[in-house]
Amino acid sequence: MAESNIDIESLQNRILGLEAQLSQLRRELALAQRPASALPDRNNHVHCPTTLAKDTLAGEQTQPLHHWQWPLEASEYRRYGRQLIMPEIGLRGQLNLKQASILVVGLGGLGCPASAYLAGAGVGTIGLVDGDIVETSNLHRQILHSVDKVGVSKVNSATESLSRLNPQVKYVTYPEHLSPATALSIIETYDLILDCTDHPTSRYLVSDAAVLAGKPLVSASALRTEGQLMVLNNPPSTQDGLEGGPCYRCVFPNPPPAETITTCGEGGILGPVVGVMGVLMALEAIKIMTSKSRISNTSRKDAKNEPSTETASMLLFSAYSSPSFRTVRLRGKRKRCAACSSQPTISKDSLTSGSLDYATFCGVNPPVRVLRPDERVDAKSFSIAQKQDKNDRLVIDVREKTQYDICHLDGSINIPFSEIESSLPSLAPAPDSLRSNTLSSLVYDPSKGDPIYVLCRFGNDSQLAVRKLKEAGFDNNGKRWIGDVQGGLRAWKQDVDPTWPEY
Repeated sequence: MAESNIDIESLQNRILGLEAQLSQLRRELALAQRPASALPDRNNHVHCPTTLAKDTLAGEQTQPLHHWQWPLEASEYRRYGRQLIMPEIGLRGQLNLKQASILVVGLGGLGCPASAYLAGAGVGTIGLVDGDIVETSNLHRQILHSVDKVGVSKVNSATESLSRLNPQVKYVTYPEHLSPATALSIIETYDLILDCTDHPTSRYLVSDAAVLAGKPLVSASALRTEGQLMVLNNPPSTQDGLEGGPCYRCVFPNPPPAETITTCGEGGILGPVVGVMGVLMALEAIKIMTSKSRISNTSRKDAKNEPSTETASMLLFSAYSSPSFRTVRLRGKRKRCAACSSQPTISKDSLTSGSLDYATFCGVNPPVRVLRPDERVDAKSFSIAQKQDKNDRLVIDVREKTQYDICHLDGSINIPFSEIESSLPSLAPAPDSLRSNTLSSLVYDPSKGDPIYVLCRFGNDSQLAVRKLKEAGFDNNGKRWIGDVQGGLRAWKQDVDPTWPEY
């Protein structure tokens, strides 16, 4: 009886191995059969450094196929052995990972660690989407990129790094930004999606496409020292919209006001913070792909949705809080969700036709233009004026103190825009009674007509600050000139001082 059980287990393992190879061939066939119209000028290509059917580790002899009866290759047992022996993974879980295809959208601070750990875990196919090139400012947190890759496409840089990490994974690259016209055709060929983008417009787009394609989605974000993570559309919504996990629109029916959206370039980001969130994204992806409910000999496309065993939740991370992690329970699917309800207003046709304008929906802010030309000076003119009337002018730098301490112009005064914004409502009615206020004591003096130059990092906050100063009466009824330096300190570096630190 014991010998019979061993024979049965051996046969089962061989079947699992053949099914893994068959699944890989089916994916390759599906990619080969996709119509050219589904790939409009994307120049995406498949990068497979090695054939999975071969043992490619240097210095090893590949045994003849008929002598090898195990579902994984010899090198795969050695490579993944430390996770194979865990009951949460085991042989079946590793084979699930080998059969899995995961799409990573965005190869920045989230996508780099996420894709690295997915490749390390042995995910069979990883799709990589990003239309940006590597910049020096990326390197402190985007760990797949290096100094020699500055100026190179992020997908090419990431593919090269991942191939060195694990050449047994197939990498499919899309050197582009995901768009409504292409999102669905890309996403529907993968089992699971990781949204590693950094703006609401792309998050709504990725979520909508994932719902329409019936794919689970792992979504995360990070800013400064904090991050958040959610697993959405898991399990995918049923056709009647009654079952399944919530989507991004269920959690955030309306986007945040455009003026409240802060990017990493504006607000900053600590590398390990976004790294933590990226690693957690990979962990959630591995948990989904190796879950007990995924039966390896059943096609995922044909598999029925199973009841969710976990309540949808949002994981919040704050590096400088104690405890650093906390979980918030989500309400679940919204009955009138535009994407995943029983009567959705978002369809495949409306998505791919371009009738959905995500930029308009999210209210993307256009460049700030609130001042007249005569209220602005360019960087060169400001430089000349600074030399001519050095003692008869006031220069206000409205960046936050942390940025001001990095670098600032000699003689400038730091009054952060946040202080101007919070102080001026109380200053306008009775400025004479508030001379002790820092802003008022520095700026308000009816007897003085010295011009006030306001500058910031990019020339946006400075315009708003000028408008608020005038509204509060600091221009002495038009007798005192108040204006901003167009383009801010970025223009100062470009047009006046090339040695100015760029951060």
